[in-house]
Amino acid sequence: MSTQIALPRVDRSWALFLDRDGVINVEKPMDYVRHWDEFQFNPGVLEAMGLFSRLFGRIVVVTNQRGVGKGLMTEQDLLDIHDKMTTEVAAVGGHIDRIYYAPDLHDDSPRRKPNPIMGQEAMQDFAEIDPTRSFMVGNTFSDMEFGRNIGVQTVFLPTTRQEPPMPHPLVDFLYPDLLAFARALAARAAQ
Repeated sequence: MSTQIALPRVDRSWALFLDRDGVINVEKPMDYVRHWDEFQFNPGVLEAMGLFSRLFGRIVVVTNQRGVGKGLMTEQDLLDIHDKMTTEVAAVGGHIDRIYYAPDLHDDSPRRKPNPIMGQEAMQDFAEIDPTRSFMVGNTFSDMEFGRNIGVQTVFLPTTRQEPPMPHPLVDFLYPDLLAFARALAARAAQ
């Protein structure tokens, strides 16, 4: 897939923000992943996480989780999913430093993406995160707006939504899936 700007060469001073549903795991259409037994990694994601962990100093997940706000799952259910997800990632040599989530019900909640609060929290928790040396990877325009709102480069994955026409004002890079992006970064770092 073509991009409009050159992919930068990343090193351990860079940070990676990832959406969860549709990026890391299979998104349930019109529903929520409510328990670990419903969670399924997208193809290639575990390999991608191993590559990312060698490239990036910080990796965080930022995810809207309205299923909690709707009462379809408990916050403990969500924490259980995230604990098991990070354990699986660690088992392949990857890491996720922290997961930020918005259980809020309403679209206009200040915590939910595209609002920047979860990104700002990550930058407070990890002072070394430099937005000019960071990416936000997502599969929605809300994710892309979130990336713009925290001042990072954006990567759109058309895993669950139609590929946007490029160039696009919210999208810096376009890859078919997380592994394709990870491989492109690894190849660039090796140059």
